[in-house]
Amino acid sequence: MSSSSSASTLGIDIGGTKIETALVDASGAIQARHRHPTNARQGARHVLEGIATCVEECLSQSAGEAVAAGVGVAGQVDAESGVVRSAPNLGWTDVPLQAHLHDALGLPVTVTNDVRAVTWGVWRHGAGRSIDDLVVVFVGTGIGGGVVSGGQVLAGHRGLAGELGHTTIMPYGRACHCRNRGCWEAYAGGWALEERAQEAVRTDPDAGAGLLDRAGGAVEDITGRTVHAAFEEGDPLAKRLVDATAEYLGLGLVGVVNAFNPQRVVMGGGMIEGHPPYVDRAAGVVRRRALGAAVTDLEVVASDLGGQAGVVGAATVAHPAHRAGGPRPAPAPAH
Repeated sequence: MSSSSSASTLGIDIGGTKIETALVDASGAIQARHRHPTNARQGARHVLEGIATCVEECLSQSAGEAVAAGVGVAGQVDAESGVVRSAPNLGWTDVPLQAHLHDALGLPVTVTNDVRAVTWGVWRHGAGRSIDDLVVVFVGTGIGGGVVSGGQVLAGHRGLAGELGHTTIMPYGRACHCRNRGCWEAYAGGWALEERAQEAVRTDPDAGAGLLDRAGGAVEDITGRTVHAAFEEGDPLAKRLVDATAEYLGLGLVGVVNAFNPQRVVMGGGMIEGHPPYVDRAAGVVRRRALGAAVTDLEVVASDLGGQAGVVGAATVAHPAHRAGGPRPAPAPAH
């Protein structure tokens, strides 16, 4: 049997369109990896069956064995029970994911929010290595985050800490996908950039002609990717949209930096990968507007884990050598 220091764990990243599983060793290196469509519209049971299939395919690629499994899911997770309280992109409410998977896989299973899992990966194996006061912000469709303070990943009373995207930056502002208005995510997330771009084109079709042309003439097909591509080509409306997004990202980070006083902020996710200058531009806003003492030696950097951040992070959460302070795994079934 492998020692806890050399054991490998499964990392399972559940998204709205794909399930990704990887067998990850204690150093954060991926030994095997597999993707499977989520097909969330077919219901939770179908997704759970897909996870088991994805794990089986992943393990078939390697001679290694897993001693535990970690799962990252975009939503609110009860850390004690591993129940997914709400995962809007999956259409889930109160799904006992941890219990289902530990029965299906025969392994200890830890379930956590996807960006909290990413935070563990960034802290142990990525751009946050050796930093004990760290904030991780991933900007994709939405905005999620994680906080390491004094060498501890903050979990909160019910394991929900880190919902940074749902802090308010504009009172009574744009409607968010949660029940609030003016959330950081509602201005700087990927879905918000898409929404703001479509609104701008409908309001001023002449100014939006370039974006509309790149989207094949359909306003509803304008995406963040469309905006970033047009920005690179000098489109004036795209420039205004990207400039505003950079400012919004910075404004949200100001509150985060003032609240947690990190030594380093690591930014990642599809929006950042799609337009890397967001990192430096947001950092500039923070340095102008946050408390002077809080930015004296603050570093704001891009994540270096790329597309493997989710699975590496989920595996790290579950690894016996790293689990202290993390969510509690369900025990393996007795044999």
